[in-house]
Amino acid sequence: MIIAQLLFYTFSAFLLGSALVVVTSRNPVYSVLFLIFAFFNSAGLFLLLGAEFIAMLMIIVYVGAVAVLFLFVVMMLDVDFDKLKGGFIKHLPVGFLVALAMLIEFLMAINASLGAGLKVGNAAHPISETITNTEALGLLLYTNYAYPFEIAGLILLVAMIGAIVLTLRARPGVKKQNISEQVSRSKEDCVEIVKVQSGKGV
Repeated sequence: MIIAQLLFYTFSAFLLGSALVVVTSRNPVYSVLFLIFAFFNSAGLFLLLGAEFIAMLMIIVYVGAVAVLFLFVVMMLDVDFDKLKGGFIKHLPVGFLVALAMLIEFLMAINASLGAGLKVGNAAHPISETITNTEALGLLLYTNYAYPFEIAGLILLVAMIGAIVLTLRARPGVKKQNISEQVSRSKEDCVEIVKVQSGKGV
């Protein structure tokens, strides 16, 4: 029990510290690296809660795909971050209002969880101890929520196609491969036989 509490406070401290560095770091590459570190600590907290499937998703999906993709985009794109941060003071009142609204929501959620306010949601149904979390989630996801799951996949596919279409633009001076032109070539178009006389060179 003491080891579990020690791990909880350790993961929580590292998670809060890395999240603070993500939003305060001036270098976007450092921000993404600390974001990956925050995801690792979140996975550790989920393991302590017994949600090993969500912890695995945090490592595979968020760290292995999303965060690494962010890192590649930040390192490859020539983005003027000083120009992007120039409007910080201009949008500070709106950001303060959003932060205040989120703080009020957090306080209401904590108040409701302590029993002083309205009860949020229904009581969880007991799950048999013979079934794992991953199996229980899979049974629920692919039975009761099969259609919403498929619809979410289609929405993500449309979003991916839209992102490709929006970013695909013609760039002058870039060599592209024309497959049909390569396949339709004959030996007369690409091979030239030169007869060189002896002693005279080419």
